[in-house]
Amino acid sequence: MLLSDTAIRTARPGEKPVKDSAGKTTRYEMVEGSYKLSDEKGLFLLVTPSGGKWWRLKYRFAGKEKLLSLGVYPDISLKAARERREEARRLLAEGIDPGQHRKATKNMQADRAANSFEAVAREWYAKNLPTWAASHSDNLRARLENDVFPWIGGRPIAEITAPELLALLRRIENRGAIETAHRVRGDCGRIFRYAIATGRADRDPAADLRGALQPVRPVHFAAVTEPKEIGALLRAMDGYEGSIIVKCALRLAPLVFVRPGELRQAQWADIDLDAAEWRYTVSKTRNSGVAEHIVPLSAQALAILRELHPLTGTRRYVFPANRGEGRPMSENTVNAALRYLGYDGRTMTGHGFRAMARTVLDEVLGYPVHIIEQQLAHAVKDPLGRAYNRTAHLKQRREMMQAWADYLDALKVENVVPFKVKAA
Repeated sequence: MLLSDTAIRTARPGEKPVKDSAGKTTRYEMVEGSYKLSDEKGLFLLVTPSGGKWWRLKYRFAGKEKLLSLGVYPDISLKAARERREEARRLLAEGIDPGQHRKATKNMQADRAANSFEAVAREWYAKNLPTWAASHSDNLRARLENDVFPWIGGRPIAEITAPELLALLRRIENRGAIETAHRVRGDCGRIFRYAIATGRADRDPAADLRGALQPVRPVHFAAVTEPKEIGALLRAMDGYEGSIIVKCALRLAPLVFVRPGELRQAQWADIDLDAAEWRYTVSKTRNSGVAEHIVPLSAQALAILRELHPLTGTRRYVFPANRGEGRPMSENTVNAALRYLGYDGRTMTGHGFRAMARTVLDEVLGYPVHIIEQQLAHAVKDPLGRAYNRTAHLKQRREMMQAWADYLDALKVENVVPFKVKAA
């Protein structure tokens, strides 16, 4: 007799129902261990002493009797179990062992999961992590987890196509994050090339998308560049009444004109007060490389650092966070201090100190552009096309940094603007 949903639902462990010729249960027979309730065509339900109800299919292949698990009731209903039985019988009719077919399918799925875009991306990320700055690695991981993995993370990396990747990038474009879309395309391209190198993909679909995205419009950071306005800003910063740590960061920012992330993550271990140098690693986020950089410290910069050293010198970061031991100052701290002083984001930002130095050192103080660019840690090459090393023109840069600090001091004297002086 065929099984019914009622018979399955009321089946109890240790009490096997006994039916009459009409299929009606007349009594229950006490049994030890598991017992079977048969359906047809080899399908039966195994009721265990613990109350579990397991679907099984008995079949023969190559002259041998075998069993195939079809799931657990009630997760797999009677109807679903019968459908799985018929699927297995179709495989048998084609000369395929359903049990071996299932194992092969599981292995294939495991291989696909191991070679999914997310798996390969995380492997690539882990291998490169030691060479990246923390800010770069954090931003890259956030882009992958927020903009890439939810859409193609589970896909086999070898099967991802250019149109599929473009659809992902269009979602980023549509929210107005054009530069992020370009960065994500670059990130994906490096992951695909890693997959090719490790034998898990044949080509890089990101390369097919060159020119497919909206061009990035250059962003000009707000900056004060007029001498009188610079003097007013410096005086306002000297009068800042907040935390001494924040005040020191504000005062040091124009003297060293490094990137805001590099300033807030400055570490005492990288600063040699006796040699008047700050040596650290610059992360080149666009090509995931790194480079060594030296910032010569002017007398004014040294004075600020020596003032701060008794307060934070025993800690890792020069500008530690107020909360959270072992963490640097928040990325918004300097900008928030400028807002407090009355400089909104359209007038001046923490990044604006770089534009200020770049403009004035060139147009007012007359220093060679390649010296300024090298001090800004931009990619600068010599006449033979080779990248300058970190010690190149160090003497000239040291003189420039001191002259720059002296010029800023002069600007702070109200109503006094230094004459335009061309550097030697």
